[in-house]
Amino acid sequence: MNSYSAIPRRALLALPALIGTAKAQAARPVALATTGMVGDLVRGVGGNALTTETLIGEGVDPHLFRPTRNDIARILRADALFYNGHRLEGRMHEVLDRAAAQGKPSLAVAEAIPRSRLRQHDDYPDAADPHVWMDPMLWAEALPAIAATLGRLPRLPNLEAGVASTRAQLQRLDAYARDVLAPIPAGQRVLVTAHDAFAYFGLRYQFGVESIQGLSTEAEASLAKIEAMVRLIVDRRIPAIFTESSVPDRAVRALIQGVAARGHQVRLGGTLFSDSMGRPGTYRGTYEGMMDHNITTISRALGGSAPERGLNGRL
Repeated sequence: MNSYSAIPRRALLALPALIGTAKAQAARPVALATTGMVGDLVRGVGGNALTTETLIGEGVDPHLFRPTRNDIARILRADALFYNGHRLEGRMHEVLDRAAAQGKPSLAVAEAIPRSRLRQHDDYPDAADPHVWMDPMLWAEALPAIAATLGRLPRLPNLEAGVASTRAQLQRLDAYARDVLAPIPAGQRVLVTAHDAFAYFGLRYQFGVESIQGLSTEAEASLAKIEAMVRLIVDRRIPAIFTESSVPDRAVRALIQGVAARGHQVRLGGTLFSDSMGRPGTYRGTYEGMMDHNITTISRALGGSAPERGLNGRL
């Protein structure tokens, strides 16, 4: 009996196309990004001429991420490497430096932005606040450096179109944020979160930002800090506070209880994406979807005008 007799003829006819697609994918250079936010920026510039992969998955805190042997192998195998920098990937410095020392095209994306545009990192004088992606237009400033780094790879077309389309997407996201956050009353323009990841967001959209933990999530919040935050929420009559998808919510829950004991009810405004995006393959698993979720959640919790399903009606 012919061994192919059990295979539908339609599948056999499709094999040449499938093989051709597999060969084309195999021929593409592989760019490995540490986080989804970095990966989406690289993917926007490189488009279909590039295979862009992400190392650190959904809900994983990059401050605490320790690469496995398989992760290190992926880093060393990739044709180009993109990471955030400014100590976001706090436990990966050695392997990132090793990859760059091999001559591999590598870029610390946030470090490509002029230091004068970034916030100081209180714990590390050699680094800035790494959470640059929280301001879409500041994040866009890294696009030319990404294009220049990808330009060192063979077989890539002109990348100007990718830079332009990605910049336009970020401008549209920024315009949406300005529109739906503007109606929030001045007294309610305070963003209380688990750790200090939203300062660039606050600067861009004129919010005060208060957090229980600092720029890194490695240190536990002290009782004194929680007590100070309770007083702030009660004194300012802040209506809502937020948890984060990649940070345990214990301290935020303690805040809610402490505020209630003082006679003020503060509600949980929702969970924000801070150091990681949503589930891969979903809208929230893209940079645009992550930021749309954050902007829309903040607006609706604090008195803005965001539609329930966000910028693109996909939330």
